Amino acid sequence: MLRSLRRVLCAVTAALVLPLAGVQAARADTVRAADAGAGYWHTSGRQILDASGQPVRIAGINWFGFETGNYVVHGLWSRDYKSMIDQMKTLGYNTIRIPFSDDIFKSGTVPNSIDFSSGKNADLQGLNSLGVLDRIVSYAGQDGLKVILDRHRPDAGGQSALWYTAAVPESTWIANLKTLATRYKGQDTVVGIDLHNEPHDPACWGCGDTSLDWRLAAQRAGNAVLSVNPDLLIFVEGVQTFNGVSGWWGGNLMGVAQYPVQLNVANRVVYSAHDYATSVAQQSWFSDPTFPANMPGIWDKYWGYIFKQNIAPVWVGEFGTTLASTVDQKWLAALVAYLRPTSTYGADSFHWTFWSWNPNSGDTGGILKDDWQTVDTAKDGYLASVKAPGFPPSGDPGDPGGPGDPGTAACTATYSVSSDWGSGFNAEVKVTNSGSTALSSWKVTWTWPGAQKVTSMWNASYTQTGSTVTAVNASHNGGVPVGGSASLGFGGAPAGGGVPGVSCTAA
Repeated sequence: MLRSLRRVLCAVTAALVLPLAGVQAARADTVRAADAGAGYWHTSGRQILDASGQPVRIAGINWFGFETGNYVVHGLWSRDYKSMIDQMKTLGYNTIRIPFSDDIFKSGTVPNSIDFSSGKNADLQGLNSLGVLDRIVSYAGQDGLKVILDRHRPDAGGQSALWYTAAVPESTWIANLKTLATRYKGQDTVVGIDLHNEPHDPACWGCGDTSLDWRLAAQRAGNAVLSVNPDLLIFVEGVQTFNGVSGWWGGNLMGVAQYPVQLNVANRVVYSAHDYATSVAQQSWFSDPTFPANMPGIWDKYWGYIFKQNIAPVWVGEFGTTLASTVDQKWLAALVAYLRPTSTYGADSFHWTFWSWNPNSGDTGGILKDDWQTVDTAKDGYLASVKAPGFPPSGDPGDPGGPGDPGTAACTATYSVSSDWGSGFNAEVKVTNSGSTALSSWKVTWTWPGAQKVTSMWNASYTQTGSTVTAVNASHNGGVPVGGSASLGFGGAPAGGGVPGVSCTAA
């Protein structure tokens, strides 16, 4: 994002584009949604295809924090990481873009602000930042989400105009990109790397100066990544200014027409644009009297033409707003329409990851509200038409080069009487996931000290032998995220007899 204008609050530190002639639109009714997305991906014209040649659509979310002084995704001070990934999936996001800085490769870097109480994030204890990233990638893959790794900054101190600084030279940048590409080789949850976030002035595109030409640098880095992991997609952002025409940082891809990125492995380049609203900064097009009707033409000029002319896929890697102003609301509605609704165009569409999951992005806010739990349904609702099917769960190992760690399944249960009328009573048993992995099923057992019998039960099935009752979850409430809960209710007779202890077994 535009870092000079964006106040990232680090806690504890054009119109609808018509299909090209001769290019068949991948209509939603012809895309086998349940199967698409398996394996590694490659490009074909303006589409991204999976290992079997089926088109896929990236429809995801940015989850930031590894690039900050916390050296880990934010929000783990409030919630378990698995519960957040589960929530992303439930909301219909199929990809996570994870920003990082080169600081996470330093031996002394330790992630901070992670809450381990009540079983939260238990399998992250003692891990460095890369170890935590491994666990996030592994769980995302198990949930059927893909991951794009974004080299966001050279260090936690802030964004840089160029891909290198005096402290982090190009050689370090490339070496660290290769480290990641090697680390996740064979793990197709990680489908690609965004080489550098938001190059801007004095970065150029096609000027030929190797110290400033971002297009040439992207070729050097992209080829280095592909030399160790040729299956990855290479995501290349734009610059700020081309031929005297300026736009958003990273959002100007006008130079691609004359100077495309050429890599040693074919069908690997995806161009990435960023686009924002007035809550980030004012731009001339917002005050145009024809706004928002002028916006498709703006997007066509800066990056949309790449898709429209079937040059390559285009991914809007960041876009967001607080939605506080009417202008911003109109901008977001226009942009979502421009990205092409999935119901009409399927995967023959622009790709996107919204900024951000985090509520603590100062000039955009997030999909989550400040409690890190509640969904901003207004923002999420704008995106509904461009969300896309998820992908098959990955069989990736939990850590590179080693066996997976599925976490510990555990639960607790409490029994409470809600009403008692003498000859009968109603009660509830609440099951809480106290382990470090999501539950797929649970079973509770209790023994009454008297002659009570279950007369009816809802949200579970049961058996009773003597005074001992065993209840098993229903089909709709067996899945419980870490820290989450489910409940069953029942009627019994006669009343009285006290409250028994309840044991809980999880899977």
